[in-house]
Amino acid sequence: MTTNTQYTGGGTAAGPAGSGSLTILVTGATGRTGSRVARAARAAGLTVRAASRAGSGSGFGSGFGSGSGFGFGGVRFDWHDPATWDAALRGADAAYLAYSPDVGAPGAAEAVGALARRAAELGVRHLVLLSARGEPQADATERALAASGVRRWTVVRSAWFAQNFSEGPLVDGLRAGELVFPAGEVLEPFVDVRDVADVVVAVVTAGERYAGQVLEVSGDRLLTFRDAVAEIAAASGRELTYVPVEPRAYGTALREFGVPEAEVEFLIDLFETNLDGRNAYVSDGVRKILGRPPRDFSAYAQETTRTNTWTICPTG
Repeated sequence: MTTNTQYTGGGTAAGPAGSGSLTILVTGATGRTGSRVARAARAAGLTVRAASRAGSGSGFGSGFGSGSGFGFGGVRFDWHDPATWDAALRGADAAYLAYSPDVGAPGAAEAVGALARRAAELGVRHLVLLSARGEPQADATERALAASGVRRWTVVRSAWFAQNFSEGPLVDGLRAGELVFPAGEVLEPFVDVRDVADVVVAVVTAGERYAGQVLEVSGDRLLTFRDAVAEIAAASGRELTYVPVEPRAYGTALREFGVPEAEVEFLIDLFETNLDGRNAYVSDGVRKILGRPPRDFSAYAQETTRTNTWTICPTG
């Protein structure tokens, strides 16, 4: 189900504004969710300020993202460099906050809290934070946002992204025919990041409706990672294998992908808790907020197959 946790402390909500008059700052605009939020916001008639470490003129392709240039007004923003925050925030009505590398990572609560307080001082009216279902490491970050004094805040807790199978460190394994991952046989309602983006834009353009709420979004079907790989195999016409491993064994693959050691250790801890079956339930946030069912994983697999993302890499 959707969790709607109302925060009752401090601050008042501003009145709704027409979507055409809104400017939204999108952090992580070259990333997996930020790129889709930017596109969805633009399609809804919002003015998009795309923030990334590269700033103006950057395109997709950094970190876990993929694609080509997006054509939005860009601004430099770095979570770890507060000197970049004011120029990104000033004049924005709302902001989408996607903390990198993860909303529950060490330092996330401090950085999100500080940014949110500065956003409130600069007159940003609504902050929407991307969070994760069943991730206790993210609780402090969510509390920091709620206590910041910003006039409106909303947390969007997401299930595991479908696009994790096509953007990032899982891709090489699937191209090679074998996905090694520390998820055992747990069930997960994989969500399409385009649905996450549509929810974010709907929240921003709804005025006070979702102020002070924690919303959960997921797909409509529970699948194991083995099931997901099987659906990708069926869509792509390839033989693919899923091999579950222990989280610490998976740390080796992350290091080979180039993930920093401190992040590897955090992710191992995250996998040991987040992938223990606690998220084996479907949330109805997409249906409630968008008035339609979530995109299905099989449709995602079929669409992605047409991009040749999982095509076998040439050797030699």
